[in-house]
Amino acid sequence: MARAGLCSQLLPLLLAHISYLLLGATVFQLLEKQAEVQSRDQFQVEKLRFLENYTCLDQWALEQFLQVIVEAWVKGVNPKGNSSSPSNWDFGSSFFFAGTVITTIGYGNLAPSTEAGRVFCVFYALVGIPLNVVFLDHLGTGLRAHLTTLARWEDQPRLSQVLGLALFLILGTLAVLIAPPMLFSHVEDWSFSEGLYFAFITLSTIGFGDFVVGRDPSKRYISVYRSLAAIWILLGLAWMALTLSLGPLLLHRCSQLRLLRRGLSLKDQAAPDPDGLPRPQKVPISA
Repeated sequence: MARAGLCSQLLPLLLAHISYLLLGATVFQLLEKQAEVQSRDQFQVEKLRFLENYTCLDQWALEQFLQVIVEAWVKGVNPKGNSSSPSNWDFGSSFFFAGTVITTIGYGNLAPSTEAGRVFCVFYALVGIPLNVVFLDHLGTGLRAHLTTLARWEDQPRLSQVLGLALFLILGTLAVLIAPPMLFSHVEDWSFSEGLYFAFITLSTIGFGDFVVGRDPSKRYISVYRSLAAIWILLGLAWMALTLSLGPLLLHRCSQLRLLRRGLSLKDQAAPDPDGLPRPQKVPISA
């Protein structure tokens, strides 16, 4: 019986999961495939134009050079600029990379290239990922307990509870998910939508790697820029966990407030007149 009940619950979730994946695949294909085809065709045209302008090169030499560029990019070396570009493995960048490892963001734009670095990364992640999960869980639990102590909340009007919690969530969202993208957009010369996209993709631990802070070789970043970004990621992940736990509580408080108002309204309608007779119910006049 228990096994049959588990299967009856799991099957709808599995179907919903697969359906959602199929929906996402269809929409992404419709939105992105044509742009990819245009970019690919444009790249081929530019290669032919380059070969026409520089006749000393042939197709094989150009392909070899492009392979060198691709390999450099995979190893985290930006082909733009020169050798004086900031290192990807200075302390600030290494701190940022360590943060992306233990938070499982994994942008993919940078990875260890040495055998020793890869082995260390495996064991570092084995310890760091559980440590990060425990830290975020305790931090979120502590903040939630501090903000929503039941003994304190029961002494306040329900409307104050809802408004206070909603204001806290709004201000926190502004501080974590709105203000940082504005800063990143200013420093990185992104649009605000690109900065917001980067912030959400980062804090949701999706981490595509198409937008990463501190990667433009033409810019002079302060030494602690990427370290501060890593700290923002940790705080933002804690905020996301707190928001996911406080969101249902806010909805529950709103439903309680609505039920309370409805109960008071029904009570007022049923209240008797001063002469002891019940108040007549209001009957809507039909057209």
